[in-house]
Amino acid sequence: MAEVAAAGSGAGPEAGGGGGGGGWRRPHGPLQRYYGPPAAEATEAAPDPTDINGPHFDPEVFLTKVRSECPLGQLLAREAALGREIRALDSDMQTLLYENYNKFISATDTIRKMKVDFRRMEAEMDDLAANMAAISTSSARVSAALQDRHRRGAQLAGVQALLRKLQSLVEVPGRLRRWAAPGAEPARALRCYARARAVLRHYRHLPSFRAIEDESHAIMADLAQRLRARLRDDALDPKELTECVEMLLQLEEPPEELCEEFLSHAGARLEAELATLEAELPPADASGPAATPPPASDILDFVDRGSSAFVGNLCLLAASYRSLFEGRPGAGGGRLEAFAAALTTRYFELLERRLALERGLGDTSLLVRALDRFHRRLRALLELLPAAGAQAGAALVARAARERVDRYLRALQTFFLGCLGDVRQALAAPRPPGKEGPGLPDLLATLAASVLGQLKAVLAYVQLFTAKDVAFASLPYFKGEFCVEAVREGLVVAFVRWLCRTARGFADGPAERGAPAAPPALLLLLARLCLDYEATTVSYILTLTDEQFPPQDTGPAVTPGPALCAEARAAAQRLLDHYVQVQGAAVAQMLRKSVETRDWLGTVEPRNVRAVMKRVVEDITAIDVQVGQLFEEGVRRAQSSDSSRRAFSVYSSSRAPGRYAPSYTPSAPMDTHLLSNIQKLFSERIDIFSPVEFNKVSVLTGIIKISLKTLLECVRLRTLGRFGLQQVQVDGHYLQLYLWRFAADERVVQGLLDEVAASAAHRCLDPVPMEHSVVELICERG
Repeated sequence: MAEVAAAGSGAGPEAGGGGGGGGWRRPHGPLQRYYGPPAAEATEAAPDPTDINGPHFDPEVFLTKVRSECPLGQLLAREAALGREIRALDSDMQTLLYENYNKFISATDTIRKMKVDFRRMEAEMDDLAANMAAISTSSARVSAALQDRHRRGAQLAGVQALLRKLQSLVEVPGRLRRWAAPGAEPARALRCYARARAVLRHYRHLPSFRAIEDESHAIMADLAQRLRARLRDDALDPKELTECVEMLLQLEEPPEELCEEFLSHAGARLEAELATLEAELPPADASGPAATPPPASDILDFVDRGSSAFVGNLCLLAASYRSLFEGRPGAGGGRLEAFAAALTTRYFELLERRLALERGLGDTSLLVRALDRFHRRLRALLELLPAAGAQAGAALVARAARERVDRYLRALQTFFLGCLGDVRQALAAPRPPGKEGPGLPDLLATLAASVLGQLKAVLAYVQLFTAKDVAFASLPYFKGEFCVEAVREGLVVAFVRWLCRTARGFADGPAERGAPAAPPALLLLLARLCLDYEATTVSYILTLTDEQFPPQDTGPAVTPGPALCAEARAAAQRLLDHYVQVQGAAVAQMLRKSVETRDWLGTVEPRNVRAVMKRVVEDITAIDVQVGQLFEEGVRRAQSSDSSRRAFSVYSSSRAPGRYAPSYTPSAPMDTHLLSNIQKLFSERIDIFSPVEFNKVSVLTGIIKISLKTLLECVRLRTLGRFGLQQVQVDGHYLQLYLWRFAADERVVQGLLDEVAASAAHRCLDPVPMEHSVVELICERG
């Protein structure tokens, strides 16, 4: 039995999968077969013609499959099963019929009642149709009667309207006379005359209508004369002027004459407003700023009054002119454009003169607001009159902005000079005992921070001209040329270059007669400032400027940062070289006076180091401390182990004394001098005035070279005795003991001191040197 069920693709009792007590009865099987399987099952299961419960069941295919696959025993079993299923289905159908029998009976009674009601409704509809036909016939008769009555009423209304028109035409002269009287309602009279004029002209061939027309024309001619007289009144405001001209145009007065009178009257009023603005300004030929009194009001108030009075009335004039004369013959030809261009040109000149009175920096936000309002009102005027000076107005705003930037540049320069004055005063101020003033690093930090802070504040003020809420910031000038040429190049780059030139001027420019020279500490401080600008400040300032005022890709060329840094470094180099020259000259001056004022032939035997040499060492030490505050140490050449003890001989490059040379002859000096010159050829050349590097040892080396070179040249010009030579020997050894530690290379100091000793020996009449042990003892004791 199970095999037969499998051959039937689950059509048997086991295929139903019934749960419970082992029965396979499926009471809903007939309904399912009648209504078909659920949609989900139908879409999921593939069509099976052998499924006896499926919608695609094919008896022939099923029988063929069963006969071919099942033996006889299974066929008999399958027959019995099908018999049982048929009996079960009959039982289900009888049960279903018994359960719904009462419902079938009730439905039959309901259908019977509905048929009766339907027949009754059909009878009522027939009666209603008959009544509607009768009503339609009656409505046709009533409609015809109403149409006839309406036609008679329309004829009567036409007659009444004609009578009213005739009556109104008869009353036109009286109404015109009443409304056109002085102080009455001339606009109402014009409207009345405009309505009656066409009818009177059409029927003027009739005597009665001609009389009415003549009387009305006379009344309106009198009104036109009064309006023309009023048009010449200077007290008319723009609104009254427009109304007067409009009424004259309605009276068919010549448009060309009215155009001339309209522009003449409006021009006189606008000229008066310009004269009021000009009265607040000083005369154009005032001699110098000192003779010019300060303005009575600020620039924002001046622009507000000019915009509300002059520009506002000019806009109203342009709008009224176009509404009155647009398209009329004889009123074109560009009269309004030429008229407005002349007035706006004069207004721009007055605003230029007022802007020129802004001598100081003042409140930049006030100036920006004033220019913004001027530009907005001018833009409203240009919408009515495109040729009323758009380029001139934009150029005026651009010039005002550029002038303010130039003033900020001058203010920065003045501020920097003031800071330099404070630094000089701090350097020159006397110091009470035990109290030290601000050091060079503090002065440098204060100066750099003050200048940089002031520059950033100026950039913040100038940025107001390019704010998003400012109308004129959208002009092409403020998007490109202003950012590059005015701010970056004209303000920032120009200030940095001026600062470098000003700092360098302390080294290059000759001091004025009677003016104090720049203190050496100021030269050193400015050199450090320019060097810091070259290292970081210039790039920071340019980056900040480009962020706040971004240049366009196709804009004008800008100064590259490396070029500006090179200028700052060149200024720092010149200042540091000049510092070395000044300090070297100061030390050299002491040495020169000490040599020139001493009697080297009659001097006594040296017992100590001269005081000037001690002063030289003290000054070099002070310079070392001063330079070390602002510059790094630098690199020194490796020193020899006996640098502080090395002695130099007065014969290291000169002739030997006579007592050590028994064969001394008069020709010997020439020979020794020649040997000295030959030795100089093979020694390293010392460049006295070579550029110094930006470190302490290089600066001190330069000062020492200048000082010792001066000592050498002074010694060459003197004639010395024995004790004079020994004094030079003692002084030279003292300088050797202390100066070598300040130089980058001790051989520079040793070489110059050797030349000093050799020159002293050459210029000595009795060249007998002092014992080296005695020289050391004197120097140690000194």
